[in-house]
Amino acid sequence: MKDLVLAELIKIRTVRSTVWTLAATVLTGAVVGVLAGLSYRNAYPDMTPAEQADYDPLLPSLYGLTLAQLALVVFGVLAVGGEFSGGTIRSSLLAVPSRGRFLAAKLLAVAVPACAVALLTAAATFGTAQVALGPHGAALAEGRTLRAIAAGWLYLTLMCLFAAGLSALLRGTTRALAVLLPLLFLGSQGLGNVPVARTVLQFLPDQAGMVAMHLWEGADDRVFTPAYGPGAALAVVLLWTSASLLAGYATLRRADVP
Repeated sequence: MKDLVLAELIKIRTVRSTVWTLAATVLTGAVVGVLAGLSYRNAYPDMTPAEQADYDPLLPSLYGLTLAQLALVVFGVLAVGGEFSGGTIRSSLLAVPSRGRFLAAKLLAVAVPACAVALLTAAATFGTAQVALGPHGAALAEGRTLRAIAAGWLYLTLMCLFAAGLSALLRGTTRALAVLLPLLFLGSQGLGNVPVARTVLQFLPDQAGMVAMHLWEGADDRVFTPAYGPGAALAVVLLWTSASLLAGYATLRRADVP
């Protein structure tokens, strides 16, 4: 198994998209962290006393992760779906006939860089946002802040694996990206705020991730109000990821090689 994982890591390392997507993850989080921090810092003096009381510094501190996840999701899709799209899946399965071992090795190879980059992104996003927020930043010593950063790290890692599993399920990159990118854009920015649909859509993985990172707190005027807390939110994301990976394995095990 060690040799299989190392082989998959070589595949990932030698593809140009790996460097670009992982670098874009960190850079996007840091840049959006600065922009969100400056925006809130400039707006704070104009807030009413009630708005200042409801102000939650974790919102601008970690909001960059909601956009940084897009690049990490693309990495997960390309790392798994690229072999289907390029046709090299045939050679891979000839070398490793056990499809379960093959997929497990590939997912482990995806998880290693994803976990490291997710941690770096969460730290960079929070750090740059704190510099921009100045006196209105979040206190790192608070347990709540550390839990939110840890939740952001776990969320990014799980979303990358969710994307990898979906790519195996749909057997390609184009179909997986066609599902994921509209979901992540519309789920957070639009559909999640539709009152009629919020009962179901609040359990989408990206919506649960925002709850886990405390990105809804302090917004008393929001239309969308999750029915669960940060701990349950991570469980929701974990369930989505597990279902995606199991479905991807079932498809790879039973389907003919394209």
